Amino acid sequence: MTTHLLGIGHRNFVVDCLSRFPPEISEHTFTNLFVWRHSRPIHFTRINGTIVFLISISAGKKQNFFLFGPPIGNLTISDIVSAFQGDLAGAIRLPRSHAGSIAGTGFPIRNDRDNDDYVYSVKDLGTLAGRNYAKKRNQIKKCLQRYHCEYEPISKAHIPECRAMQEQWCSERSCTMDHGLCHEFSAINEMFDYFFELGLIGGVVRIDGRVQAFAIGERLHPGTAVCHFEKAMPGIQGLGQLINSWFARYGLSDFEFVNREQDLGIPGLRQAKQSYHPHHMVKKYTVIFSGDDFVPGATAQGCAEQD
Repeated sequence: MTTHLLGIGHRNFVVDCLSRFPPEISEHTFTNLFVWRHSRPIHFTRINGTIVFLISISAGKKQNFFLFGPPIGNLTISDIVSAFQGDLAGAIRLPRSHAGSIAGTGFPIRNDRDNDDYVYSVKDLGTLAGRNYAKKRNQIKKCLQRYHCEYEPISKAHIPECRAMQEQWCSERSCTMDHGLCHEFSAINEMFDYFFELGLIGGVVRIDGRVQAFAIGERLHPGTAVCHFEKAMPGIQGLGQLINSWFARYGLSDFEFVNREQDLGIPGLRQAKQSYHPHHMVKKYTVIFSGDDFVPGATAQGCAEQD
């Protein structure tokens, strides 16, 4: 089976295919696949008009391909397994509908809770109405009382300011000491390199004229956006809650829901995501086709409230 490494030149046909077969999981936007490619190289192939995304993992001397999310097209997972003739070790990040299609085949299937997506009502995040969000509103109130905050949609002029803010954020968070944050830093810079070519939606919060927070997302499927990155400078109480709410209110008002990606099983991240009371979860599953039960781990932290 001939495969290719995903590059920026493949964007148009990938986006076209995803528009005809709208994805459910946060991983299946061209942006997500592309900007994380240095830490999670994405291969792809086309089989009878269906796109298959793959990641390659070395297990001993053997190179294994894992299907990364469901096939994009009319073919089923069983069709893909047959086409690879035993060269496919497994599949990860499968939503329930696709995992269920191979139930009863004898392949081990398990829920990948750490990579389940959190999906929220845009209206809920934008208004933070009701008792459930009283603490969030209080944090925002303190931020607005102490600082002069302004929201602006991202334009070309904002990109250098956002890069500078990200550099400072990483300096204060010691990104060089954390492999995950290093990979994220690279992914964010890639995103800014191709921001308008990727068709992204973004917003910033200025405090006394300086960009101190930003959020980046895009359309996932009709009615639902996905938030890829959200950053707020440390030490500014309530700023994380503010960029979260203002981005929903002003940046994502055309959507009913926003997918804010996964928590990777990180306790603090899980608590933060649960504290916003998701409307529903997109459950994901792992399936093993071979006897080797090694499964590649996650690399992206997803869109999270930043303190």
